[in-house]
Amino acid sequence: MKLPDSTAPSLFDRRALDRHRARARDEALFLHHAAVDEVQDRLSMVNKTFTAPVIVTPFRQIWQNVLTNAQVIPDDEVLALHPKAHDLVIHAMALHWANDPVGQLIQCHRALRPDGLLLVVCLGGETLHELRAALGQAEIEVTGGLSPRIAPMAELRDLGGLLQRAGFALPVADTARLTAEYRDLTHLMHDLRAMGETNSLSGRVKHPTQRKIFSRAQEIYAGHFSTPSGRLPATYELICLTGWSPDESQQKPLRPGSAKARLADALGTKEGKLPD
Repeated sequence: MKLPDSTAPSLFDRRALDRHRARARDEALFLHHAAVDEVQDRLSMVNKTFTAPVIVTPFRQIWQNVLTNAQVIPDDEVLALHPKAHDLVIHAMALHWANDPVGQLIQCHRALRPDGLLLVVCLGGETLHELRAALGQAEIEVTGGLSPRIAPMAELRDLGGLLQRAGFALPVADTARLTAEYRDLTHLMHDLRAMGETNSLSGRVKHPTQRKIFSRAQEIYAGHFSTPSGRLPATYELICLTGWSPDESQQKPLRPGSAKARLADALGTKEGKLPD
């Protein structure tokens, strides 16, 4: 497989991302444990036994015992996958940090055997919307400008479309939302640091942020989002994607015009013409 063009602009700074992940603490990776539950729930509904699974994840220690005999590899730009080597690929909590998410999905597709399953769990666009709003408003008020602080994350519909672009059949995308509560903004920031999920954008501001910005962001966050007990809620949206490597055994949509019954009959209503 051709390596990515090193001169192409990258949304994320992979070196910074690796540093942030290296200081993550296992006890703070509750989102990964929630993702494990989502994966296991979905696999329990699939009437198929997988014999050659692989898991793509930045945190091997969380995922290595999820499936028997599963290979676990890091979420590098070029994945350590071989063509048609697997019947199940799980891309676990990493796609939201990919500079080329479609490329990641295409690599997974190539690694799957016919009728193999891809299962992706990643963070979606509703994640940390409270923090995004509070920091953005505070920075505009204090400095008159806005810098990139929280990574843009794809919406559910967009990610479902990526599955189709990557060549997967029978794509399904759904979402689950989790809410954690924090004492204050500092508590939330420390938790994100312990998760390895802090700012790794290539265009991030690399000098210390003014304290005025964080102080004002705390006021805005508390004023707009605080719970009755005075704590700050933070939303985490887990998006789950499933798609199958195409195979002749799979169900196919009927050709347009091939229906043998009228929709009006099925609904028990009368069919009429639309006005001109």
